[in-house]
Amino acid sequence: MKLSNNTLASLPENIKKPKYNRNKLSPGIVHIGVGNFHRAHQSWYLHRLFETGIDYNWAIVGAGVREFDASQREKLIKQDCLTTLIELKPTSKSVEIVGSMIDYEQINSNNTSLIVRMKDPTIKIVSLTVTESGYYLDPVTNEFDNTHIDILHDAKNPNTPHTAFGAMIAALKHRKESGVGPFTGLSCDNLQGNGNILRNTIVSLANLSDPLLATWIDENCSFPNSMVDCIVPATGDKELELVQQFGIDDKAPVTHENFRQWVIEDDFCAGRPHLENVGVTFTSDVHSYEVMKIRILNAGHQFVANAGELLSIKTISACMNNTLIKELFYKVHIEEVIPHVNSVPNVTPRQYVDFIAERFSNPAMVDTVRRVSFDGSARHPGFVLPIVRQCLSKNISIQGLALIEAIWARMCYGTREDESLIEANDPTWDKLVAVAKEAKKNPKCWIEQKIYDKNISTNSDFIVAFDQWLLMIWSDGLSATIKHYLTKV
Repeated sequence: MKLSNNTLASLPENIKKPKYNRNKLSPGIVHIGVGNFHRAHQSWYLHRLFETGIDYNWAIVGAGVREFDASQREKLIKQDCLTTLIELKPTSKSVEIVGSMIDYEQINSNNTSLIVRMKDPTIKIVSLTVTESGYYLDPVTNEFDNTHIDILHDAKNPNTPHTAFGAMIAALKHRKESGVGPFTGLSCDNLQGNGNILRNTIVSLANLSDPLLATWIDENCSFPNSMVDCIVPATGDKELELVQQFGIDDKAPVTHENFRQWVIEDDFCAGRPHLENVGVTFTSDVHSYEVMKIRILNAGHQFVANAGELLSIKTISACMNNTLIKELFYKVHIEEVIPHVNSVPNVTPRQYVDFIAERFSNPAMVDTVRRVSFDGSARHPGFVLPIVRQCLSKNISIQGLALIEAIWARMCYGTREDESLIEANDPTWDKLVAVAKEAKKNPKCWIEQKIYDKNISTNSDFIVAFDQWLLMIWSDGLSATIKHYLTKV
């Protein structure tokens, strides 16, 4: 049965459907980047809130600025912006229809529709999931990159911007001039201090064309930091077949694990929904939650996925079923990661490592190694290298982390150990492959890349360890190298 408002009542009884009247919802949030994660996470929390019978004026309007967003919009508009969520527990599955998104703004090159929507006084929050690499940050300094071609365009053409940030600025300019007032910018991406980064991106870009507006934004808008967590695989043929098994024709279903967490700094300049009623944590100490999650889960994903790719393992759960990869995951975390992680209420870093290992091992989750290892040129600098710097500054072993980087370098050679081809899996894939091929004979050239700052690339301990591991992977193979690390180091 095709998913739509008209067919909700006719869906099988075992499928959870919205209890609220969607016709009574009105928009309060524009969300840019309507991928699977947003629909399994932020959208679900709003859906749950509406189920309690309150805050109907905080419904979501989807938006985007990429070609992907146009095709996504077409799919979702045809099904009244409803999404089928399939929760994958280790031993069972359950299905729920989420209805918190009520519209999806048209996609156009100059973002005119998006700007008009964000100018609307009813919009109080603009949230984003645009990926870690979507904030125009220099990979080494982590500062705003004002030389990027997209940024240069938006600085010269602030009324017809190409980026989501330029569109937000254009809308804020109108809100300032008309007296509507500011909105909250809420990043939901896996960046430590994501609110601070979003503020810096917006203010820095605005300053290139209108310094007075930049000052107004900085003084009036709020950009709360947040930590988001839920493992959400990509949707492919398997997921499309699965949703049909439940009797639903949904062109964009979402599968997800049976866990969610959302921690937000309570700093909203134009009000917010009562998300604390449905399990969201509001705190002044988002940082501790961010560090624990990014250092252990997000970095841990790279520990597992890069090794799995080389060994031709398809899924993360299958990686965790490989004894060597699982022991690598634990040894690096226990010896080199958790010394830099503080406890949060009711959870120690060591407990969290076990919890993440359990989540990664969920056999019902078909979370592919390819998805998790995608965009390593952003994920390694964002998740792994900060731990390396902390280890070096505190004179803690970096043997495991150097091995992780060597595994990534070997993966970027572009072939697995069975000689099968690894398809392009990074925006800078061709460059990475070229350096990886040179690094086969001269490992040091890999860590001379721009993403490795001088604290790492000139550190003799890291250089020696990285060289040793990469050469050993090439001479002895990855399994033998991991065994050596587990038993000799």
